[in-house]
Amino acid sequence: MAPITEEMAQSLLDTVHRLETRLQQVEAKLEGRESGSSPSETMRMILMGPPGAGKGTQAPRIKEKYGCCHLATGDMLRAQVAKKTSLGREAKKIMDAGGLVNDEIMVNMIRSEIESNPECKNGFILDGFPRTVTQAEKLDSMLSSHQQKLQHAIELQIDDQLLVSRITGRLIHPASGRSYHKIFSPPKQSMTDDLTGEPLIQRSDDNEETLRKRLGTYHEQTSPVVAYYQRTGIWKPVDASQEPGQVWQSLLKCFDGKSGGSGASGGLLGKLGLKN
Repeated sequence: MAPITEEMAQSLLDTVHRLETRLQQVEAKLEGRESGSSPSETMRMILMGPPGAGKGTQAPRIKEKYGCCHLATGDMLRAQVAKKTSLGREAKKIMDAGGLVNDEIMVNMIRSEIESNPECKNGFILDGFPRTVTQAEKLDSMLSSHQQKLQHAIELQIDDQLLVSRITGRLIHPASGRSYHKIFSPPKQSMTDDLTGEPLIQRSDDNEETLRKRLGTYHEQTSPVVAYYQRTGIWKPVDASQEPGQVWQSLLKCFDGKSGGSGASGGLLGKLGLKN
């Protein structure tokens, strides 16, 4: 029998985490309550971190667990770019130059999603917004008008040099958003998506010069946002240099105080003896 590698073990743990989430949803239905419908299970959060920190990996898992919407401003902007709308053309110029899109564009786009997207009724994950204190203040004001407030502001922290190594080798499948890496996680066939056979791309802003500009802009504008949420008491840091499964566990610990832990099942991981 072949030895179990660390990658295989992590894959098994990820599968168990997904099964645990499904088990909680089934138990909620049996008890006459839908997952995410209870106020204690509603998720309203910000996921902060520089480009490549793993927001796009972790946000879908949070969405699945809490039944909320994932508002990734980068994806929303890229959709506008692909459609060649006036907003998309303006945004592309800014992103290609390594800058961040201005407050007016971002605030209007996010407000529309939160107010009109049916998935947002159970809460939301904001990924890439707010990037400035002004945006943070506008967001708080918007939520207050709906008698709501943010529960969590999570910052994924990682060294810039590690990010450069991660991102400059990143390959994307445009239709699904699946990502690969030339060195760390290459596709089975060069520049080809494993599942569909369709071509992969490298984003125009995934080069070292542009990335370092983006990181510089990110740190300059976002550090005050971190300080803003530190003052409100909802900010929590997570080490994003860990393996994705370990980052997920760190996120769950951040949520435990609000989400009530693993639910009535006591946790599938606990039953299997895999949870500390």
